[in-house]
Amino acid sequence: MSLKTPFILPCGLELPNRIAKAAMTEGLAEPGGVAGEHIERAYRTWTEGGVGLMLTGNIMVDARFRERPANVVVDGTQDEQAREGLRRFAAASKSGGALGIAQISHAGRQSPKAVAAEPVGPSAVAMKMPGGLFGKPRALDENEILDVVRRFSISAGELCNCGFDGIQVHAAHGYLVSEFLNPLANKRADRWGGSLENRARLLIEIVRAVREAIGPGKALTVKLNSSDFQKGGFSFDDCLRVVGMLEAEGIDLLEISGGNYEQPRMLGFDGLEPVFEKKVRESTRAREAYFMGYAEEVIKSARTPLMVTGGFRTRSAMEAAVDDGVAVIGIGRPLCLDPRAAGKLLSGELDELPAPERHFRLGPGWLGPHSSNDLVKAANGFAAMSFFYRNIIRLGDGKRTRRRMNLWRALIAHQLRERADAKRSVAAD
Repeated sequence: MSLKTPFILPCGLELPNRIAKAAMTEGLAEPGGVAGEHIERAYRTWTEGGVGLMLTGNIMVDARFRERPANVVVDGTQDEQAREGLRRFAAASKSGGALGIAQISHAGRQSPKAVAAEPVGPSAVAMKMPGGLFGKPRALDENEILDVVRRFSISAGELCNCGFDGIQVHAAHGYLVSEFLNPLANKRADRWGGSLENRARLLIEIVRAVREAIGPGKALTVKLNSSDFQKGGFSFDDCLRVVGMLEAEGIDLLEISGGNYEQPRMLGFDGLEPVFEKKVRESTRAREAYFMGYAEEVIKSARTPLMVTGGFRTRSAMEAAVDDGVAVIGIGRPLCLDPRAAGKLLSGELDELPAPERHFRLGPGWLGPHSSNDLVKAANGFAAMSFFYRNIIRLGDGKRTRRRMNLWRALIAHQLRERADAKRSVAAD
């Protein structure tokens, strides 16, 4: 099937084609978490590149627990000037004809120390990561959990009132909702922990509250891990059961991803192999799309339209996935290199998405003679992420993106920017 084929979501909204800009953290908010000209400029550039669905990056429902200092925050305290920024953000996201979906999230224990010295989670279980970037979380109490549900509802309503076509609830990648699903992070013995039904309660309550806030004519989507890829964590069997729960709630689109900060399989670069262990066809798609095997199993048991993000690089692999029942193909990092790549795929100008040309990987010696392999791997991951962060910032500044960067300099520049953003955020708050 052609990627140019439109798709109608259950709520009645129509996607003009099957390519989505996947959610990517931007770090482009103005002080105070306000959407301003930088994020508007980046999204106008992306949507004019031809995607059919535009997903924003993390819009935080609680300013105290952001994923990055310069996330956009929508928590119901916005004044009219901030709402005007959201209206311009929404309009920019849809200016090329795409549907604009706002992703809303709570960072939970993955809120860095620069934002939250004491983050929160379902339980007081610390992140197992080198470098001391995250503080030990405290467990949320019952009233705070209910407040999280309320915040998701308020954020969803505000964003749709400002012009977005719908909402994506972020329940993947180790953020708060994902933490509740993960038995390694959720050690609770009350109605929010223990059985999968209890661990999924926060997600289901949020989905219900968001639907009530946005109404039936807006798109309600969820991003869910296929697995956390941690022994004893959220498994693919758990995923299939949660998919059934979400289908019963009548969501409009489900995006399948995987991993978290401790096991970042959603990144898929620098040697991370495809992670679906079952037998798959020897095809370009099987090599590219590292969550496609999971998606095939979900399609067998669920009627909810499915979006798959992660690793797609060729038009042939994307079209094969659509032929196999995937409704929407999500692409992310290639759009940081060429924001018009989707349109080029659709027109036939490109058969394969662009890839970065990096100067080098950070070697084992750069952290000193006694650095561990885990620390080196983490540094390489952060450096590679910094490459894409820097290009998103260039888009926000109205500059051309780059396919080639010195990773060491990109990493340093990113860390300096994050520190400066953290100081501005503290001053604004």
